[in-house]
Amino acid sequence: MDFKEKERYNIDDLREIVAILRSENGCPWDKVQTHKSIRRDFLEETYEVLEAIDNDDRVLLREELGDVLLQVVFHSQIEQEQNNFNFDDVANDICHKLILRHPHVFADTKADTVDKVLENWESIKQTEKHRETLEQRLESVPKTFPALMRADKVQKRAEKEGYYKKEKDEALKEFKDKAQSFEKAVSEGENQKIESELGDLLFSLVSISRILEQDCEKVLTNSIEKFINILVGVEKSAGGIR
Repeated sequence: MDFKEKERYNIDDLREIVAILRSENGCPWDKVQTHKSIRRDFLEETYEVLEAIDNDDRVLLREELGDVLLQVVFHSQIEQEQNNFNFDDVANDICHKLILRHPHVFADTKADTVDKVLENWESIKQTEKHRETLEQRLESVPKTFPALMRADKVQKRAEKEGYYKKEKDEALKEFKDKAQSFEKAVSEGENQKIESELGDLLFSLVSISRILEQDCEKVLTNSIEKFINILVGVEKSAGGIR
């Protein structure tokens, strides 16, 4: 194998290593992987980066960012083997996107506030993607997002288009109405209706979180951790006996 080990490697070395692993005489596992077979790996690596950020662990963050970079190089290598595109094309496209979406830096557009920057970014993005209708803009929110995150983004986009704009009191009233409807469905014992009303109830909670400027994913995560800590405390108090 024509590969020379070094004390320090760079992105070109990473690309070469992945290409070797994917080659005929490479690794039996690596060379048979597809986009879909390693899809879950990409998601898991991304979540591990987020955990390193949340824990303020820079050593772990450095490692996990490397794992995410490997995923990008690996997926690009798969496409290069099929003569579709390569890693350089990916880098080229993101550079063009950043320049285009920052006209206040690379051109003469004025944007002196964060809000204005975000407004320009969203406007340019919708024009790029040719999303002219409300349906196109709402459907473009990926269905693979966690449900709470997707609900939040769909609601925000609908609000920008003049739909689903609610004040705090209105949102709270809607939540109470949905809670009553859910309670009624439970008492009637109809599973299909229970599922529908429960979904509506959760959707209304996302609306309240958004209006109160709370991150529903974050607050639910905090409650999960609180729940775990309570149970751990109970277990310790009982001497580890269930």
